[in-house]
Formats: sequence, C-alpha cells, structure tokens
Amino acid sequence: MIKIDQPAPHVKRLLINRAEKRNAIDYDVRQSMIEALQQVQADPNCRAIVLGGVEGVFSAGGDVPSMAGLDEAGARARMSHIHSLCRLVADSRVPVVSAVEGFCAGAAVGLALLGDHIVVGKSTKILFPFMRLGLVPDWGTLRTLPARVGVATAKRIMTNGKMILAPEALQIGLADTDAGEEDIMAVAVAQAAQMARLPTEAFYRIKQRLMHPSASFEEEWQREEDDQAALLTGDDFKEGFAAFSEKRDPDFCKPSESNNA
Repeated sequence: MIKIDQPAPHVKRLLINRAEKRNAIDYDVRQSMIEALQQVQADPNCRAIVLGGVEGVFSAGGDVPSMAGLDEAGARARMSHIHSLCRLVADSRVPVVSAVEGFCAGAAVGLALLGDHIVVGKSTKILFPFMRLGLVPDWGTLRTLPARVGVATAKRIMTNGKMILAPEALQIGLADTDAGEEDIMAVAVAQAAQMARLPTEAFYRIKQRLMHPSASFEEEWQREEDDQAALLTGDDFKEGFAAFSEKRDPDFCKPSESNNA
C-alpha cells in the first residue's frame, strides 16, 4: 500500500500505492503508512520525508464506502487509528514535504497540511468535500488550515465546495511552492533535499514552538532559554560556529562527534 524509496541523499519518499482507487485512504493504507513512517523515522540517515501518491495523484481522500455502517464504537476506533497516523506526521523530527500532484481531497488535504511544506502545480486540484457528506473536516484540518490561511478563508473554502487550483492555493497560503509547469514531485524532492540540510534539532524545536504557542512572554522566554541551552551545547552549533569562523556553509548532515565516539 505504501512504496518507499530514496530519491535524494537523506530523503525518503512514501507514496500511497492504490492507483485503482485514486489512492483513496482506507484502513490498510493508513496502517501501511504508519509502519512506513515508523521505519523511515527510525533511520538515522533520513533527514527529510516526501509524501505523495502513485501515478500523479496524491489521494482522493478518505475511502468513503469504508465509512458507511459504522456504529459509535467503530467510528471512534476509526478516528483513533487516523490520529495515530496524524501524530507521526505532525510530530516528525525531520521535515515533511507534501507533493500534491493531481487530485487531493478531504483526508488527503489534512495529511498534506500536517507536513511542513506543500508543493502544488499545474495538475493540482484541492477539494474539501466534508460538508457534502454531512461531516466536519478531520485529520487536524480545523487547526492546521486556519493556521495557514486564517479563520475567515478557512471557513470559506471548507464550506463553499469549490475546487482550489495551484495559483489560489499559493495566494492564500494553503501551499508553499507552486511548481507551475514543472514536475511537482521533482520540485518536492528538491525541496526536501534542501530541508534535509537543516540542523534537525533546531528545526524540530522551532516546529514545536510554532505548533504549540506559548501562553505568555514569560513562558516563551523560558522555552527560549531551554532550547538555546540545549542547542548551544550541541554538535550542530559546533558545526555552525566552525562554518561561521571558516567562512563556509555548514554541513549538518555529517556524522556528529557524539555519534563517532
């Protein structure tokens, strides 16, 4: 259900492989992605992840027939399984780039939004179909989407049922990069390769602080102190300072001194 490869150094790519259903996400797809993410996140050489789908389609979203006939216990079990996958993406210690090729609807949009960078292009078609099904957006979308586009815009695009193409997605902040006529996947892989060169621990701490804002300046200053105390004594700062002193670009991908000890 999930194809894994390495299209660039330190970059793992996970592709939903259910072409006959336009890569719709059912239990088996979710479970396969959970296992795939656990596998690549445990790999110390993985410094960035690309999410996508086979045959130029990101995903048609949740597998609607599999939602029918559920009782409350079944509905809750389904959501619990979804959230296990959501946590792995949202809490990833390495950058996650979503290559939104072709059709991307509902749950698939939620999955893409849980990542750190969204790439769209000429073929991209984004849709929020929840209202037509009598459902609310899930996969954390009511948190991730307003954080990107604002509450008013989020409400509009989640209720009007209109397709969103790449130019609008970029304009409103739903996407980060519009590949235009270029190959969306190739641009996403290049973006992931660039992000793989970031200092992983600093990136993860920034991500956590942005996802979970401080309630006050006092709390924020304490978090700043904790983060900088950890990072100033770490290997990435040693490399960053050495590069600064030597007037060169830092290489955060090389094995750390602690790993060589």
